[in-house]
Amino acid sequence: MSTKGVKVITYDHNHKIQEVILAILHLIKKTTMKTLSILTSIIIAMAMTSCGGSSDKPAEEPTTQETSSPTTNDPSSYDPKRGEGKFTEEMLSLTDKIDEAKAKTGENLASVKCTSCHKVTEEKLVGPGWKGVTSRRTPVWIMNFITNPDPMINKDPQAQAMLEICLVRMPNQNLADDEARSILEYMRKNDGLK
Repeated sequence: MSTKGVKVITYDHNHKIQEVILAILHLIKKTTMKTLSILTSIIIAMAMTSCGGSSDKPAEEPTTQETSSPTTNDPSSYDPKRGEGKFTEEMLSLTDKIDEAKAKTGENLASVKCTSCHKVTEEKLVGPGWKGVTSRRTPVWIMNFITNPDPMINKDPQAQAMLEICLVRMPNQNLADDEARSILEYMRKNDGLK
């Protein structure tokens, strides 16, 4: 089996993947079909687990945790407009105008961490499309969801409904607060705010 014409996908944050894939492709030349299917499964699993990696930064602790949430585990205290997490309306300094620099930073971050699963149109890819998300959800809900997806999916009826459609839980991308805020600004710009 020749590797000529095989496109190797690399991630800026992990050049080791390319080396491993090339080594696996070398082994494929000498393997049976059964072994080939096993190696293909390994490659797919590696690609899926590398989705949340960081490019140049050392590994950091997640910026939010379920325990840092001001809400309790009491379902009656859950606010579906706010979601589950540390962000409140007072924490977000949103204006009627887009911060272009922040939106550009958000676009760059989204291209690394988000667009492998989300399109900026209404079309579903792995996750739902982003077009119109800022009119369907509050900015606080969006910030809490992108920084704290697991507790949100566990408690929020809208997030649970999307999980039933998409069938894949959104992984925690371990976004810093300013990164999440930049992605929100990009979403707002994508939805037509000038």
